[in-house]
Amino acid sequence: MASKLLLIAVSILDVIAFGLAVGAEQRRSTAKVAVDNEANYRYCVYDSDIATGFGVGAFLFLMASQVIIMVASRCFCCGKSLNPGGSRALAIVLFIICWLFFLIAEICLLAGSVRNAYHTKYAIADADPPSCSILRKGVFGAGAAFIFFTTIVSEFYYVCYSKARESFQPYGRDPGVGMGTYK
Repeated sequence: MASKLLLIAVSILDVIAFGLAVGAEQRRSTAKVAVDNEANYRYCVYDSDIATGFGVGAFLFLMASQVIIMVASRCFCCGKSLNPGGSRALAIVLFIICWLFFLIAEICLLAGSVRNAYHTKYAIADADPPSCSILRKGVFGAGAAFIFFTTIVSEFYYVCYSKARESFQPYGRDPGVGMGTYK
């Protein structure tokens, strides 16, 4: 049977990661063009950079939950054999989907955090306003969506894995031909 404590702990980590990703989407950096009348040039002024911290926090919480699931399931490749059947087949499919969703979420969160932290550092002296680089809307939102998908799939994966692991019954008798009585 799947450990309820482990599922609750992973759910809590994933909910925190989701909340941080949504918060990062809401608090993305914005920029305004400011004019320095004394030196006669324009430059970009950025607001708070808290979304980068939220994105990195979501990245780390999601990674921690994935590590816990993979350690508990021995990353599907170590440990005792699993019972062949529907639970094992479903666990294999969910394992692959879980890693795919996890990688997409982590890439969105990392790329969003890096891009959100990037601020243009130049000034334009002519009449054209400078191009203030900001993060495109929806990057952290995509990360949050894939955190949600990863949460669901990883928990189903662990339940199927546990079911396949618990139902495995090794062959109890001697598999060889008994030759002890023939001397």
